[in-house]
Amino acid sequence: MSGRGRLALCAYAATLMAACALLPLIDGVGWLVQAVFLLGVQSGAGALARRVPLARPLTVVAQALTGLLLLTWVFARDHALLGVVPGPQTLGRLHELLLAGGEDIGKYAAPAPSTDGISLMVVGGVLVIGLTVDAMAVTFRSAAPAGLPLLALYSVAAGLADDGANWLWFLLAASGYLLLLLADGRDRLSRWGRVFGTPASRARGAGAFETGSAPVAPLRTGRRIGVLALGVALAVPAGLPALEGGLLAGMGTGKGGGDGGGGTISAVNPLVSLQDNLNQPDNREVIRYRTREKNTDQLYLRIVALDRFDGTTWKSSQRKVTGIPERLPRPLGLSGAVSTKEITTSFSAAQYYEQNWLPMPFPATDVDIDGRWRFEPAGRTVVGDQGKNTGGMRYVVDSLLVRPTAKQLADAPAAPEALRREYTRVPDDLPAVVEETAQQVTRGAANDHERAVMLQKWFSEDGGFVYDTTVESGTGINAITRFLQQKQGFCVHFSFSMAAMARTLGIPARVAVGFTPGSPRADGTMSVTTNDAHAWPELYFEGVGWTRFEPTPSRGSQPDYSLDETPDGGPSSPAEPTKSASDAPSAAPSTSNSCPPELRRLNDCEAAAPADVDTAAGSGGSGWTAPLIGLVVLLAAAVPLLPLLWRLRRTARRLGSPGRGAEDVRSRTLAAWLEVSDTAWDHGIAPDDSRTPRQTAAGIVRLGRLEGEAAAAVHRIADAVEQVLYAPRPRPVTGLADDAARVRQGLRAGAGRGVRLRALLLPRSTVRAVWAFSAGWTALMDRWRRWSEARRAALLRRPSRQRS
Repeated sequence: MSGRGRLALCAYAATLMAACALLPLIDGVGWLVQAVFLLGVQSGAGALARRVPLARPLTVVAQALTGLLLLTWVFARDHALLGVVPGPQTLGRLHELLLAGGEDIGKYAAPAPSTDGISLMVVGGVLVIGLTVDAMAVTFRSAAPAGLPLLALYSVAAGLADDGANWLWFLLAASGYLLLLLADGRDRLSRWGRVFGTPASRARGAGAFETGSAPVAPLRTGRRIGVLALGVALAVPAGLPALEGGLLAGMGTGKGGGDGGGGTISAVNPLVSLQDNLNQPDNREVIRYRTREKNTDQLYLRIVALDRFDGTTWKSSQRKVTGIPERLPRPLGLSGAVSTKEITTSFSAAQYYEQNWLPMPFPATDVDIDGRWRFEPAGRTVVGDQGKNTGGMRYVVDSLLVRPTAKQLADAPAAPEALRREYTRVPDDLPAVVEETAQQVTRGAANDHERAVMLQKWFSEDGGFVYDTTVESGTGINAITRFLQQKQGFCVHFSFSMAAMARTLGIPARVAVGFTPGSPRADGTMSVTTNDAHAWPELYFEGVGWTRFEPTPSRGSQPDYSLDETPDGGPSSPAEPTKSASDAPSAAPSTSNSCPPELRRLNDCEAAAPADVDTAAGSGGSGWTAPLIGLVVLLAAAVPLLPLLWRLRRTARRLGSPGRGAEDVRSRTLAAWLEVSDTAWDHGIAPDDSRTPRQTAAGIVRLGRLEGEAAAAVHRIADAVEQVLYAPRPRPVTGLADDAARVRQGLRAGAGRGVRLRALLLPRSTVRAVWAFSAGWTALMDRWRRWSEARRAALLRRPSRQRS
């Protein structure tokens, strides 16, 4: 196999090894099988194009067209001519799949299902990375910079993984890059032999002719670059924030793809902002609602249920979701013997309250809302699809007021085994003090209802707990044990601790997050603000279903069935839900001259109404937001110009003021020669440090098609280099900067437009920056090693001096 073929095979392998880091993010390996085959065909097309041979840009274009044909054949063959030739309909179909994939990865939790959209994004991304690596390493013979796209692929996968980067995926990606560097080094050595000169000498501007420097093969340089790149690969994922929920949940409101059918979904953890909402100085209204029910104490607005406790935090399970049915199914476990009353409530959310989980009373029986929303049956929650969120939404919810008696809860039979097993699971490392405390508090209880009431009363009254929103909002086992010892916390600690203790007693339990009912307004509506954010435990009783308890003191209201003196009574007939035009609430909260005191102090009463909060949407933002965004945009725009700026600065330093001493004359002459060599390199004439200056000058003139003054300038600088290297007393040579400028102009005149643009914006000689950094890092590590050894030796000598 030829050296170039071996290099292409290694580039193919390196891309696939880096792509393996995506395996924990996507369910199944079907996408990887597709990527292996398609990338192999694309790499083979590049090998054939180089064998023809085609010009290097045409080789890249041929590979890109091959990749497009392959993606068309796999993902849009029904919309293409002969199944592979793309047309306008094909591009439209691919665009639709990309949009759907972007929405899916924002909605699905890892591992996400391999939908067509996600598969197209992942496989297409691997093909793009593979094309970039192959073009840089094989077509353009720059293997070291090819590590950047590999690093990008690995870093994205590592940053999106729930638990960060697994060492196996890092080892695979690192091995692939080092394999590519070794193949490149072997290929260079087989073609040119050893190249004299060190990266350090090149970085100082001395080129390959500096005396007293040891020869270093490119293989060693490649290893240094590999170590540097791997260090960056370790540092970048460590600096990425941990993301919860969907794959890209940190990007804002999630988006759902598909037709509203099945799939899995996981909620963004709402506890991240709950404590911040409770501690905000400006208590902003987020929801206003109207209902005919006069007693709204039990009308908690529930967002999501957290049912998984892994010892670190409580979070929502991945669940199947469906389209919202005409009528929601009857609540799990609720029997006809329990008294219920159906009520209708209309809601209006503030424009700035963008939550993709719909706040509504529990359990809801019907939801009337515009747009694409989906239903998760286990938690009875509704989530936005296609980017939908609650910002500015108006919706109507029918829900049940479930009114069990204490006797019904006390007589509840055991829960189904499957449900009991799932919702009583606790971590193996849960401290024994949690269960011991639960047993002690509920000693003497005859049934699960009495145990639940005892736990609630202990937290809210008898246990000496203090409500404090400034306590650290940890949710793991350490936070629970600390809370039980210090007895200070807020709703998160009370609800999580009671749910965990109930599970140790064998009572199915989970935690609900949402809002308390809010405060009444003069116009008859209810106002829910950020300070009403709340969390509470839900315990399951067969025949009643999931039942709310309130252990947090001074927050919310405790249901009648959870109080000690709840009178026993027989079951009553369920109330038949009735609706009429007269008692149906208005979907738009009416205006009122009343205003909450917090908003009156902020002179923000007009912005309080969620139906008219467009002008207040940005009032909570910081004055630094716009300048910060502008700075980020400027930095992002400046990144592509970094090679150009570095090259201009390098040229200015090399061709600066003339030297005066013999050493300055020598360094300036060699710097001018290195500038000419780099300029030729930028225009596609690769340097060959094994040649003499005179041979190199002849090669630049021939390959660069230089004539007249430009050709003479190259030979004058080459003669000056030989004179300062070998003459006993080097004499100053003037006009080197002008000669270097003439060479640059001559090379630009003889090059095509694409070569000139590449030499300006992406000069090949910028790899010297990597060499300089590598040399500096090596020197720093050497100094650190010598200092450490000297320090260790000094410490070993100190005791002997004391003894003497």
